Amino acid sequence: MPRATSLTCYYHGQGVPQDYVTSAAWLRRAADQGDPRTQFNLGIMYAAGQGVPQDYVQAHKWLNLTASGEKTPEKATENRNIVAAKMTPAQIAEAQKLAREWKPKPER
Repeated sequence: MPRATSLTCYYHGQGVPQDYVTSAAWLRRAADQGDPRTQFNLGIMYAAGQGVPQDYVQAHKWLNLTASGEKTPEKATENRNIVAAKMTPAQIAEAQKLAREWKPKPER
């Protein structure tokens, strides 16, 4: 598994064309329901701009949710801090607000 500091996406499959847009859409559905692994992966995708527009506020939000809810939050915390280093204080405040207000959505 790649080091957390690399902000690498490694979950799109092997031996097939990688479709980050479709991957992001499926990850978003699971992340919206509260799955910490997919929240982490979606945060990494937003940080890297893979399959979604690069958005540090969204990246920080998803990584922050993972860091506060996962059994082993070190990886999420480290990546959240990497993203935060690229953000303004106002962006960090917005991301923290979004994380505080986030509620899981029921499965569709």
